[in-house]
Amino acid sequence: MIRLGVNVDHVATVRQARRANEPDPVAAAVLATLGGADGITVHLREDRRHIQDRDVYVLRETVTTRLNLEMATADEILAIALKVKPDEATLVPEKRQELTTEGGLDVAGNAATVRPAVGRLKAAGIHVSLFIDPDPGQADASRAAGADAVEFQTASYSEAVGADAVGRELEKLRAATAHAVGLGLHVHMGHGLNYWNVQPVVRIAGVEELNIGHSIVSRAVLVGMERAVREMKAAMTEHYPLVKKPAT
Repeated sequence: MIRLGVNVDHVATVRQARRANEPDPVAAAVLATLGGADGITVHLREDRRHIQDRDVYVLRETVTTRLNLEMATADEILAIALKVKPDEATLVPEKRQELTTEGGLDVAGNAATVRPAVGRLKAAGIHVSLFIDPDPGQADASRAAGADAVEFQTASYSEAVGADAVGRELEKLRAATAHAVGLGLHVHMGHGLNYWNVQPVVRIAGVEELNIGHSIVSRAVLVGMERAVREMKAAMTEHYPLVKKPAT
């Protein structure tokens, strides 16, 4: 069974719009767990645009499954991760001007920065994943950097238009997964996955975990977090759509 990590960043986005105390991403994490989430994911960005330091510390005390901390290799964030000790740290690229993470980490081109960060995290007993494009070369670099896992970005697949384009992106994901598994890496996927495009991804042999946030939080606004998570879990295992795809 493929694990589902629920990203609650955008619960914090709503809170930070008013610099208020609610909605609380910690409460959302509890409800997501009740709905069947296998883990909770948060991204502590350098600009603190959504998740705050307090959230990470409280989540570490309350998450009963797995806590996955997405993070850049910045010294400040690395120091927090080493103190919090999440179950997993996923290193991602980060630009202040982006709306959300764009593309994968260039591990091959940034080995001098990535390798020491991976080493420090692993020395603290933290499982390390690298968020990369579905590129065998980046998987090779991730293995050389000492990562335990890779998370292939699925944005290119999620944004593809037309059956041919979607098929090409799925094939890239399949080939990259087979290559990474052959290297001994665990394979996760995420970014842009939703209720109607997730099934082809879960059918890729070797995928162990999906991290999904925006789609689940968007649905939770209308139906509640527990139900939104239960429906995503169902979408990952059953052969029928749970919500209609928006008209294009």
